[in-house]
Amino acid sequence: MSTESTADFSRAQVRHEELAAEITEHRRRYYVDDAPIVSDAEFDRLMHELIGIETSYPELVRADSPSQQVGTFSEAFAPVNHLERMLSLEDVFDEDEVRAWAERMAPHMKDSQYLCEVKIDGLAVDLVYTKGRLTSAATRGDGVTGEDVSSNVATIDSVPQRLTEHPDYPVPERLEVRGEVFIAVEDFAKLNEDQVAAGANPFANPRNAAAGSLRQKDPGVTAKRPLSFIAHGLGVRVGFEPDSQSHSYAALAAWGIPVSPYWQAVDTVDAVFDFIHRYGRLRHGLLHEIDGVVVKVDDIAVQNALGATARVPRWAVAYKYPPEEVNTRLLDIKVSIGRTGRATPYAVLEPVRVAGSEVEFATLHNADQVRAKGVLVGDLVVVRKAGDVIPEVVGPVAAVRTGEEREFRMPEKCPECGFDLAPASEGDVDLRCPNAKGCPGQLRERLSYLAGRSCFDIDGMGFVAATALVQPIESQERVLDNEAGVFSLELDELLPIQTLVRDPDTGLPKRKEDGEEKVVTYFATQKGEPKKTTLQMLENLEKAKSKDLWRVVNALSIRHVGPVSAQALADHFGDVDAIIAADEEELADIDGVGPTIARAVKEWFAVDWHRDIVERWREAGVRMREERSEADSQPQVLEGTTVVITGAIPGHTRDSAAAAVKARGGKVTSSVSKKTGVVVAGEAAGSKYDKAVKLEVPIVSGEGFAELLENGLPSPENSLRPCENA
Repeated sequence: MSTESTADFSRAQVRHEELAAEITEHRRRYYVDDAPIVSDAEFDRLMHELIGIETSYPELVRADSPSQQVGTFSEAFAPVNHLERMLSLEDVFDEDEVRAWAERMAPHMKDSQYLCEVKIDGLAVDLVYTKGRLTSAATRGDGVTGEDVSSNVATIDSVPQRLTEHPDYPVPERLEVRGEVFIAVEDFAKLNEDQVAAGANPFANPRNAAAGSLRQKDPGVTAKRPLSFIAHGLGVRVGFEPDSQSHSYAALAAWGIPVSPYWQAVDTVDAVFDFIHRYGRLRHGLLHEIDGVVVKVDDIAVQNALGATARVPRWAVAYKYPPEEVNTRLLDIKVSIGRTGRATPYAVLEPVRVAGSEVEFATLHNADQVRAKGVLVGDLVVVRKAGDVIPEVVGPVAAVRTGEEREFRMPEKCPECGFDLAPASEGDVDLRCPNAKGCPGQLRERLSYLAGRSCFDIDGMGFVAATALVQPIESQERVLDNEAGVFSLELDELLPIQTLVRDPDTGLPKRKEDGEEKVVTYFATQKGEPKKTTLQMLENLEKAKSKDLWRVVNALSIRHVGPVSAQALADHFGDVDAIIAADEEELADIDGVGPTIARAVKEWFAVDWHRDIVERWREAGVRMREERSEADSQPQVLEGTTVVITGAIPGHTRDSAAAAVKARGGKVTSSVSKKTGVVVAGEAAGSKYDKAVKLEVPIVSGEGFAELLENGLPSPENSLRPCENA
């Protein structure tokens, strides 16, 4: 071995020892203390680095290496030896790795299918039934020996104490069932509320809550926790020999043992990816948290022939979705002011990458939520960002507190204008700035909103433009005192405006590396000429005047009024003046409005400067009446039908699809219920599709939308149904 090779090996050996020690400590915190201090994604990264070193230097692989072990267990519980070794799963993180695994399986598959199921983020347990009676329950532990949690598992309602007799599936002499103990998403939220109310620390996530609940020394405490169980495999079985994994699921269900509702047996790798992609879209609408999809060879004989390594079966693989939860430090909690004056606490975080983007801020909703989550400034916290959803702080990792953390207190004054913050009405949990007309923060947010896609859709008039119009540098007067003059802007008044660059998440000025605030002349070039975006903004302002009436109503930023209720008002009255003239009772009777929105509408139009906005927009040429010619010319094939639209519809935007339904007499709502007439499920349809399936609501595809518009509701045989067990 060369000198250079010897040095490389020495560095690898040192790093391997560091990683082994760190991973072992994290496993102890995860499996024994139920208080991990790193996210799953960070743990996976460490494990992959270790395995990469061992691949390059096989001589570093030892029996006690984390790569050769499944987990660990606590000595606080009696040890239980599993009848059959309880393995972990090989984790993969991209589709190429799934295809590589499938290629390794291909020579062995014969006529076998792939079985796909969601990967529950819970605590693995092993149940033993003897002559149909539950005689033992244990955690996975190190795969050979687990912790005896029989008394605690006996308190879980979904775990049967005796198997149900079934004519097609005789109860086995002995049966070892593997599965996951978890806490459902809705139950977790209620559990944390109760924890905080009782003065206890909230749980960081459902997995930790489930693990901590199952490992209580007092089963009475476990019994009070909302634990559930789902089976996903078998160990030893005497008197029952299934030929496939899917066959075993049918038997388990017949005996009264819960199995996942989210699984499917498929024939091809492409179908495997269809399953992975589908539940990637639906993951946030499921019963429980998931972090990926497990793909197995369905045929038991093939599973037996393939066998296992020291840690994982060769016949299964776990595809992990990109991490949506990470741990980072909560540096501070500040408050932002929204377009209706609502004061919203937000977290200032140590920057961290999650769900494909770097996150520095996360919402905390209101002061009550800060208390409910139990977070303190200085905490290590769990942060979640699901796709394009705004990042949020889930909760603290309370186990690593130092005592230097401090409690957040809601400010008494508006950070934008200095007015006293107060609830808008008695019983309102939110604090608001009452200075709606003069608060620059509120006006900035209202201008950004009215330029958005759900209102006038004015390209070129985003957050920075709104900031420039409302918050120029101190030496300049602002161009707009409120949104009344937005359609009367002139080029010459825009060009001189200079403003501080502000963060769109917080509204706070950004600073350069040297600490100085960033100042920009937003509407003009350095030569003082108008930018192309400025000219486009003025052109788009002119075009916006002819937008649909519901967009005008939505752009007024009336509290509680959003796109759905704005459309309901516009459809019913067809004229802003008619909305103003209507009494509260008439407004409340409109489907999609109700008493709260009706009261807010009347209160808004009762303010002089609000009505001035409407008049100034009218004078500038903004459309204030609805044109009904299209609706009048269409056959009313959907009259009285409630339609929910989800996913991408070919040839339509979401707004144009909704307009087409309304033009044919239908009503568009955002949620699925038993009263829903039909769900239109386009590409990337989300949890609304699953709910429609559950409620047996008719479903049409995006491609079938045109036929729905032409012929009305489909016959039952033409309604989409989900594939079996999907």
